Amino acid sequence: MTVDPDALVRTLADLVAVPSIGGAADELRIQHLLAERLGDLGLTVDLWPLDLDALRAGEAYPGEEVDRAAAWGLVAVSQPGEEVGLVLSSHVDVVPPGDLEAWSGDPFVPVVDRGSLVGRGACDMKGGLAASLAAVAALGRDVTRVPPFAVHCTIGEEDGGLGAFGTLVRGHTGRACVIPEPTSLRLNTANAGSLTFRLEVPGVATHGSTAYVGVSAIDAYLPLHAALAALAERRNRVREPLLDHLPVPYPLSVGRVRAGDWASSVPDLLVAEGRYGLRVEEDPASARAELEQAVAEAAAAHPFLRDHPPVVTWPGGRFAGGHLTAGHPFGRQVARAHAQVTGGSEPPEVGAPWGSDLRQYAAVGVPTLHYGPGDVRLAHGPDESVPVAEVATAAAVFEDLLRAGVA
Repeated sequence: MTVDPDALVRTLADLVAVPSIGGAADELRIQHLLAERLGDLGLTVDLWPLDLDALRAGEAYPGEEVDRAAAWGLVAVSQPGEEVGLVLSSHVDVVPPGDLEAWSGDPFVPVVDRGSLVGRGACDMKGGLAASLAAVAALGRDVTRVPPFAVHCTIGEEDGGLGAFGTLVRGHTGRACVIPEPTSLRLNTANAGSLTFRLEVPGVATHGSTAYVGVSAIDAYLPLHAALAALAERRNRVREPLLDHLPVPYPLSVGRVRAGDWASSVPDLLVAEGRYGLRVEEDPASARAELEQAVAEAAAAHPFLRDHPPVVTWPGGRFAGGHLTAGHPFGRQVARAHAQVTGGSEPPEVGAPWGSDLRQYAAVGVPTLHYGPGDVRLAHGPDESVPVAEVATAAAVFEDLLRAGVA
């Protein structure tokens, strides 16, 4: 292993210190900082402004959940003009820090605590990005001594995958791709999908003192909520093999509910928004139809909603599932590299219930898997962290893969 562990920690800290929240100015700034760093590592950099209007009009547009007036794509290649073998693809955007009182310190002032670096984005997925950069640095300045490779840095993964979409539209691909999402150094060869749904439930407003002459949108929503719970239970009875280890592989959750504008008024509208988990190989259109049917059936049994049906829409990110072809040799190559670096056994092959950019690379014929440092259960929460030792192991595995090339 030739990865410099001290430099690795400094790189990770530098990345976490940039508050690159999706849609914020620092989502733009970090791409320029990374372009400079990748150039210093001897790579040829393609840094370009994404044509947002054109991408949003594209048939495969993956959706967004934040406002963006500008965005940048970033790809660095070792040997321009040559066919790229391995792609290391990492997203640079992070989710907001949430309740600051729940953090031990400033989310964007990284600290090392008991062997882990703490900060927003440390786990998801700047630990994996830092490992990729450290692997390239370990090659030395002459990156042409190893088979051609590329580093992709993408924006907007957390809310749909706009950056990866724009990168692939620009023509940047490879023979195989590793996305170092937090897998606790397990081999993740499949991930389920997810959609964001919005449910608008009507009511009839009146003064709170005469609530009996109105219809509370909150009360009307309750049987719909029960119908969604029943739908989730049905959809999770049968699991795909790589997700069978999970208690709930296809979660359906309501994350936000808004109703009413005055305490003494009966609310005439409730808006519920949530996440709808999809199977790895499920057609998103069929999944949407199944949820819409469940809502329609529950509404038909309600005395008010049967004549005033709720409205289901699908804003935000559109994450289909994705997977590496069963038995593909690239999966075995990554597993062997892990075993060689760690001196242990090959990591288990599993699937994940969360969406990612994997499905976009796979959709254009690039065999893709996840392998990276960190426990995904710590992502998006307070005191998010990643074990430094896992970042170092991932960096060494990536160095091995870069030196060997795609088998």
